Amino acid sequence: MAEVYAARRDRLRERTAAGGTAAALVSRPANVRYLAGAAPPGAVLLLKDDGDLLVLAETPDARPGDPQPDDALLTQVLPDPRGDTAVTAATLAAAHGADALAVEEHHLTVARHRAVATAAPGLRLADVGGVVEQLRLVKDEDEIACLRIAAEIADQALGELLESILVGRTERHLALELERRLVDHGADGPAFATSVGTGPDAGRVGHRPTDRRVEEGDFLSVCLGAAYRGYRCEIGRTFVIGTSPADWQIELYDAVFAAQRAGREALTPGAACRDVDRAARLVLESAGHREGVPLRTGHGVGLENDEDPQFAPSAMGKLDACVPVTVEPGVHLPGRGGVRIDDTLVVRSDADGGPELLTITTKELLAL
Repeated sequence: MAEVYAARRDRLRERTAAGGTAAALVSRPANVRYLAGAAPPGAVLLLKDDGDLLVLAETPDARPGDPQPDDALLTQVLPDPRGDTAVTAATLAAAHGADALAVEEHHLTVARHRAVATAAPGLRLADVGGVVEQLRLVKDEDEIACLRIAAEIADQALGELLESILVGRTERHLALELERRLVDHGADGPAFATSVGTGPDAGRVGHRPTDRRVEEGDFLSVCLGAAYRGYRCEIGRTFVIGTSPADWQIELYDAVFAAQRAGREALTPGAACRDVDRAARLVLESAGHREGVPLRTGHGVGLENDEDPQFAPSAMGKLDACVPVTVEPGVHLPGRGGVRIDDTLVVRSDADGGPELLTITTKELLAL
């Protein structure tokens, strides 16, 4: 992988050089990991002409399975772990003759930016912007393989839960069990806090599990994700508990299912991100559900669970091949509950078989 990380750093170096800065300071953890192979707590990456440097707050404990930095990188550990790695990196850049330094202004706090400027007053600080995030958008096949394994783990954890008795158990208990199963099956951990919603809270975006117990006739919505080697997938499903679904539940579920299918079918290279959102949203609006639809119907995934691109009415940009995304429309009816259906897919051309579905747990409306 050393050549992969070196190639990524070279692409960033080309971008910053075109903007007039030969040195760059990367501080956002996901970006450090993308470029260096690992991002120990507090680490920053300094790109400079005479060798790239990973500045560490302290030497990380070597544990089996932990990601390791690229061996080609130079490393420097602060003598005092309470020091600021970004300040140290800027000082080193100035000492090596740099006259300008591109920094991630969207990540540095105002206080930290000021400290960097004070420590190296001879450096002209420029903003690298979201260049690294743009480089991260299109995944290589090794990255997609990690996402594929993460999706398999999430599918397995969810499938096992569905085989157990659910009535009488609390949302919080179910969420904790799902997260334990993710780890048992080889995940680094949950990709994000698992959401389990029942009854009136089913289908609510961002619902935090409570001590409410699952009851017969409830909608049960689950949204979880697995992280594997840093890469994060997402899956969401909705079920009915203990009985045949009511007519209103079938109608609502069918509308969300049709919207989710429309969004998935719109995933083609070159498609406008807002058009993917529109494809899903129009189905729900036509079914009379203009209200209760989330502000967006999907987003990118990778080293972070919420990456670009975004699927929303005002979203900008177009899709590229090999971009992993979620399609996750839903409807929540206040006081009654709702439906979420969420898959992780990879954008592929028609010649490559169209969108690659990574999360394969059934989307049939099951009565559990």
